[in-house]
Amino acid sequence: MTEDCINCAACEPECPNEAITEGDEIYVIDPNLCSECVGFFAGIPCQAVCPVDCCVPDENRVETEETLINRALRLHPDDTELLRKVEADDYPSCFRVTDS
Repeated sequence: MTEDCINCAACEPECPNEAITEGDEIYVIDPNLCSECVGFFAGIPCQAVCPVDCCVPDENRVETEETLINRALRLHPDDTELLRKVEADDYPSCFRVTDS
């Protein structure tokens, strides 16, 4: 989240990991909870709904798809649908190009 955040809260309900919370002045993303929605969405919903484009990946913390899907699995150990998709290597991810 950049300092351009207007505190509108549009992003918070989009996060499947509850990584986005209200900070003192702006919303913040806990990097230990953020999976960039790998495993849940082909895009990044918080970015899509942000009216000021401040939900952006941290350029100082670039992570691989593997790291992010493993985080999603750790955060959602009882999500059998997610596990099934991962085992089939057929899960949504912003890293994967899809034919439309």
